[in-house]
Amino acid sequence: MNDNSQTTRRGLKGWIKWAIGIATGTVGIAFAAGIIFWGGFNWSLEITNTEKFCISCHEMEKNVYAEYRNTIHYQNRTGVRATCPDCHVPREWGPKMVRKIRASNELFHKMLGTIDTPEKFEAKRAVMAQHEWDRMKANNSQECRNCHNFAYMDFAEQRQRASPAHQAAMQAGKTCIDCHKGIAHKMPATEQNIGAPKSDSAVPASALQPAEKK
Repeated sequence: MNDNSQTTRRGLKGWIKWAIGIATGTVGIAFAAGIIFWGGFNWSLEITNTEKFCISCHEMEKNVYAEYRNTIHYQNRTGVRATCPDCHVPREWGPKMVRKIRASNELFHKMLGTIDTPEKFEAKRAVMAQHEWDRMKANNSQECRNCHNFAYMDFAEQRQRASPAHQAAMQAGKTCIDCHKGIAHKMPATEQNIGAPKSDSAVPASALQPAEKK
């Protein structure tokens, strides 16, 4: 074998080692970068999944959080607390991401000052509550069922009012939010029209007026 062939072979081997080194280094850097990115992403995700973050704006702290502190979900005989994300953020990764993306709308309205006063908050309370009720209805009250599940209930240990209601709800395919609206926050004001004459009533409106004395 002549000197030129040996030189060529050594050059080829050197090039292969260099290419392998570059590829290995690139994969290693990409792997490390992926870990750093994923760790940072999950860290930021968990930060936004804390009660401290949820009430960092006065809109939540002064309104719904103040109401929640007077409920059994905040303080109870067992010492088990359901925090804001426990009720309003899904645990499953996919639904959690969807919820986070939709929550960006809340940041937009924070900048707009849509509910930055008690008066504005109350004016929007019914709309905001309905949105959350609809979300919980659509996912079968999944966040509620993380702690409360028909399958795990001992109906014999429940109170006389709760036991038949839960069994009937289970048979009817109802979900928690169907019956438990307002359990942690004040219900929106609604027009009741109690005592108002109804147009389809069998009793004429004139009959509801007190009779004149003769």
